[in-house]
Amino acid sequence: MEDYIELSVPVADDEQAEIVTAMLSDLPFEAFDVEAGRLRAYIPADLCDGACRAAAAEALAAVGVTGAGERRIARSNWNADWESDFTPVEIGGRHPVRIRAAHHEPAPEGVMDIVVAPRMSFGTGHHATTSMMVRLVAGMGVDGMRGLDMGCGTGILSIAAVMFGAASMTAVDIDSWACDSCRESAALNGVGERVETVCGSIGEVADRHFDFILANIGRNIVVDMLPTFARMLEAGGRCVMSGFLAADAPAVEAAAAEAGLEREAVETHDGWAVVACRRMRGERRP
Repeated sequence: MEDYIELSVPVADDEQAEIVTAMLSDLPFEAFDVEAGRLRAYIPADLCDGACRAAAAEALAAVGVTGAGERRIARSNWNADWESDFTPVEIGGRHPVRIRAAHHEPAPEGVMDIVVAPRMSFGTGHHATTSMMVRLVAGMGVDGMRGLDMGCGTGILSIAAVMFGAASMTAVDIDSWACDSCRESAALNGVGERVETVCGSIGEVADRHFDFILANIGRNIVVDMLPTFARMLEAGGRCVMSGFLAADAPAVEAAAAEAGLEREAVETHDGWAVVACRRMRGERRP
């Protein structure tokens, strides 16, 4: 069973933690946690090579952060540690949602109840980007639609979409543990038959068409994938993207426009952003 490297980074405040998280998200780090003035970022040990360490050090130096350290942890210990610290996430609004572990009490009547099984996967709903995306999915009107969840992690967005009426979701992630987590979480919520999990890159599903696409995976990856997203969307289909700072939203909007998608809305919270676009009438770009 593969080990992980935990990079422990001292941060001055929540704003700096958000900036460092966004920068490290462009590298193969898969999970982040902030506690007591330290940001902890987790990466598979086999991906933490010299080039990755150099890129991380350069990113930290760019924002004046020093004193980072690392340790090797056994991946098998992740779930036990996560369950001991995890508290349910309450997402308010017109369609309230509670995200919890299996050992927590179910949500009260009138609140959507989502159970997650992390398996060392990023996406527990605590991060502002995930909660914003869930709220947008709740208000999109996805009844009977087919959606893509690119970079699915624990599968929260796919599960929420199906529970809000989507006919089916295709959940894609390059990490095998994320795929296992998504399958397990979908089964725990009774929607396993409507959530197809695909382990691999966007190339695995690039020939398919969807009514909407959800991508909470970071600015650089989103920008690179936008031309493919535009080709995959049906006319009128929406693409909702997050995983980047509010300051990066204009760059994502520009890339979406270049791909032929029209901006619908931009929302921000705690320094993070969600950009929603739509593919209007016309032929898909080659």
